[in-house]
Amino acid sequence: MLQVYFVSEDLFPSGPWVGFYTYVPSDKHRMDLHLDFANGNLNGDGNDDIGRFLIKGRYDSQTRECHWTKRYVGAHDVFYEGYREGKGIWGRWEIGAFARGGFHIWPRNADEGQTQAEAIEQTTPVEAIGKEETVSGR
Repeated sequence: MLQVYFVSEDLFPSGPWVGFYTYVPSDKHRMDLHLDFANGNLNGDGNDDIGRFLIKGRYDSQTRECHWTKRYVGAHDVFYEGYREGKGIWGRWEIGAFARGGFHIWPRNADEGQTQAEAIEQTTPVEAIGKEETVSGR
């Protein structure tokens, strides 16, 4: 029997995602997102401690790279770029020259409950640590 394997659906599944962004390694802020991945386009929405936001961007199943703009309703935009690996999408965010940090998001499964959300308190993007120290001069 022939089985069809859809790389983009496995790597970039549409639906609920959860994760966090950081200003500095010890300053994590939870994000809840609903993302739709289709034909290289990324769209979605969500909320975090700043407020509600909309997402529009692109992804590439071959390189596993993605980028998007997170637009807070009635406020500012944040640019995200990341890389999909086994534990989600890791990367960096920035608001022009004003602020930047790291992030990690992953698909939220119905059976994972609070366990993955609690991981927010225990996980820090490695890339964010080194670059934040460089940015802040520490």
